[in-house]
Amino acid sequence: MGTTLYDSELKVMEVLWREGTLTAKRVTEILKDEIGWNKNTTYTVLKKCAEKGYLRRDEPDFQCTPLITKDEACQDMTNELIDKMFKGSSELFFSAFLKGKGLDDRQVKHLMDIIEDSK
Repeated sequence: MGTTLYDSELKVMEVLWREGTLTAKRVTEILKDEIGWNKNTTYTVLKKCAEKGYLRRDEPDFQCTPLITKDEACQDMTNELIDKMFKGSSELFFSAFLKGKGLDDRQVKHLMDIIEDSK
């Protein structure tokens, strides 16, 4: 899909991923409580997300339903980062990620399991 979520769009989508389908009014209330956004800001970002195909807005009450999952967005954005910053090399990305992380034995085993599963 080529998902690029800007920070503001990510905040809206995080609410929908966490809560499921909500009215635009309810999304506004949640984001006001959580980060202090006003109604106009939230409605503007909801509109952008709908235009990009990340959510659908339906009547009644402008029901907002996410059209992409968090996993899909994460995968798309990770692939975009790898393409942009590491010339498409997952190996270079992984190497840069691990530098200076100081992983414990449990974390190393978990990563090794993920690598093995991806073969």
